[in-house]
Amino acid sequence: MTLPHVSIEDVRAAAKRIAPYVNRTPVATSQTLRSEIEAAVYFKLESQQKIGAFKARGAVNAVLQLDEQSASRGVMTHSSGNHGQALAYAASIRDISCTVVVPDDAPQVKMDAMQGYGAELVLTPHRERVATAARVQKETGATFIHPFNDVRIIAGQGTAALELLEDVPDLDVLIAPVGGGGLMSGTTVVGRSLRPQMRLIGAEPAQVDDAQRSLASGQIQPATGNPTIADGLRTELQQLTFDILSAGHIEIETVSEEQIADAARFHLFRMKHLVEPSGATGLAVVRKLADELAGYQVGVIVSGGNTDLSWL
Repeated sequence: MTLPHVSIEDVRAAAKRIAPYVNRTPVATSQTLRSEIEAAVYFKLESQQKIGAFKARGAVNAVLQLDEQSASRGVMTHSSGNHGQALAYAASIRDISCTVVVPDDAPQVKMDAMQGYGAELVLTPHRERVATAARVQKETGATFIHPFNDVRIIAGQGTAALELLEDVPDLDVLIAPVGGGGLMSGTTVVGRSLRPQMRLIGAEPAQVDDAQRSLASGQIQPATGNPTIADGLRTELQQLTFDILSAGHIEIETVSEEQIADAARFHLFRMKHLVEPSGATGLAVVRKLADELAGYQVGVIVSGGNTDLSWL
């Protein structure tokens, strides 16, 4: 299946480009979970990626492709944390400046980390982040790198699924969190190219179900603005991600705040992995669909591990 905007060749090129600067993250299993749901579940631990999240992949891929003139102006973005950290890390590879417009309710641990990687932060109310970013870009002249509506970002994020399918090539189902859709779009490109019949599922908090509503209606729906412990998944799809997810015929499964927190606790206390609530949505979906998934090989991309543990 050919999908719009990004190809499997783009993802493979990204994998070679970013290899010196990112981790090939491990794949973990849980015998306790296998007994619980009678399925073999393989967790791709992007929580152990550089900056603690998959977004290092896309940001590094994007920044490494900037021409010298664009790079010399520095880079900027808007982010609740993980993309901001990733862009700051990527900027450090080329020794250029990075500015991040941050919602003023972002977790402190993520803001501290962004500054630790060298980013300059501009705080703004969540609903004003896009307008504020536009103002800051105009003032600074920095090159804007969108968190997910960018083909370079999507191709980079797809490398996580590419690695997972190299390690576990016979997956029947592949699940990844969906917020703005960058990770799920890259996952869809890889999944539909390498295993066209594989079931692809986006995991989304029920509190912020705009991706599910967008794909069901055939039009991009705005973010709900509701609070969720999965703070990294509050953004809505944009045109590139909407196009890819629509053409890829993926499913979206929503999970409750309680299901997400229970999954994050399982990762922490049973598997001994620190996973942020956004990253735990995949496990929450696995448990929700336990009866359907019994007997299958299931891959789950755990998107990140940057959390202050307030959800406990």
